[in-house]
Amino acid sequence: QVQLIESGGGLVQAGGSLRLSCAASGRTFSPMGWFRQAPGKEREFVAAINWSGTITRYVESVKGRFTISRDNAKNTAYLQMNSLKPEDTAVYFCAASKRAGVGTTESEYDYWGQGTQVAVSS
Repeated sequence: QVQLIESGGGLVQAGGSLRLSCAASGRTFSPMGWFRQAPGKEREFVAAINWSGTITRYVESVKGRFTISRDNAKNTAYLQMNSLKPEDTAVYFCAASKRAGVGTTESEYDYWGQGTQVAVSS
């Protein structure tokens, strides 16, 4: 049974940092990604990474502030979030794909975590 377990969310002041973790069990995944959903908005792509970590993709609004990485020995992906802004407030979801390619859309991912809340106060 495949499970993705996120952790690391919380409340932080603007300008602060958080690191999200996503531990995968059940199988090894190639592309892994992070999405987020703010209140009243649709879920949006945030970042994704391939197996070797050589290819990463980010939504424009987080470039230069967020860094996605992974530790394959631990089957875990991370999202380091720096210089957080109130508009980063959302539930963050980890996703994993069975297919090749580093996708940026929900339909390209097969498994999802339950989400972890990130709240940034001004």
